[in-house]
Amino acid sequence: MFKRLKSALTALSLVINVFPIQINAQSVYNGNYKGHLILCGGVNFPKEAVEKFVEFAGGSNANFIFVASASTSIRLDNGYIYDIPDKESDSAVLRRQEFEKELSKIFGVARISVIDTRNKNEANSPDYLLQLKKANGVWLGPGNAGRYADAFLGTLFQKLLDSILSKGGVIAGNSAGAIIQGSYIIRGRPDKPLLMAQGHDKGFGFLRNVVVNPHLTSAKRETELVNVLDKYQKLLGIGLDDDISLVFTGNTFEIMGKGIVAIYDNQKHDGRWWYILKPGTKFDIKKRQTLP
Repeated sequence: MFKRLKSALTALSLVINVFPIQINAQSVYNGNYKGHLILCGGVNFPKEAVEKFVEFAGGSNANFIFVASASTSIRLDNGYIYDIPDKESDSAVLRRQEFEKELSKIFGVARISVIDTRNKNEANSPDYLLQLKKANGVWLGPGNAGRYADAFLGTLFQKLLDSILSKGGVIAGNSAGAIIQGSYIIRGRPDKPLLMAQGHDKGFGFLRNVVVNPHLTSAKRETELVNVLDKYQKLLGIGLDDDISLVFTGNTFEIMGKGIVAIYDNQKHDGRWWYILKPGTKFDIKKRQTLP
């Protein structure tokens, strides 16, 4: 009997290790954070989200970082295209500096530094991350959230992001940069189009027990998080249209932009497994309810 009990406990331990996300608590913004989060549903840079990002960071002369590590190529709203270099070279440095100038125009700031590494050694290097340590605002660009996870989970880079929020700074992200802010991520394998990729499903966890799905209507993704919530029933699912931004202060977000936000709580609402929120709405993710 003891052997059977020991085997059962071992099996339970394996299950816990395979599924490390916290699914027994309500969604909650980390209580140690004094800063703000911004989540954008498209690959564009909505004016209202950019303005809030700059404001929360302390103005146009603050220290800004743009992270491009989730993508192979980024197209800005003005048409400029930045191809992420495979290796460092003089031409790569010049191209990155040109990209930084274009980003400064988009964000309306004095200067913004770019991080585009996927190298874990660099993600753990205090010298490489010197600018990140000084940052007041970090924008996580589009691409694939799995690339963010593969490069940065458990590294000094991730610790510095936590530190920025703890000190009152701001972290924003569009598309993959929004997905990675949750504790559970979808499409975590860049090499394989899986919605739920076991072993590639852990995010930065700024928003605990939350899963984010951008491009909601344009990519016809309305039903995707129904599958995720059916498996992980304590998660809160948030679907974002391309022109929608969520601006977080504590546990509350305000919806800005155009389009809709879909909320998934594994409950039926008027015949659907989600319900819709519109711009101007405020929502408490801990209480899971709208606010006046």
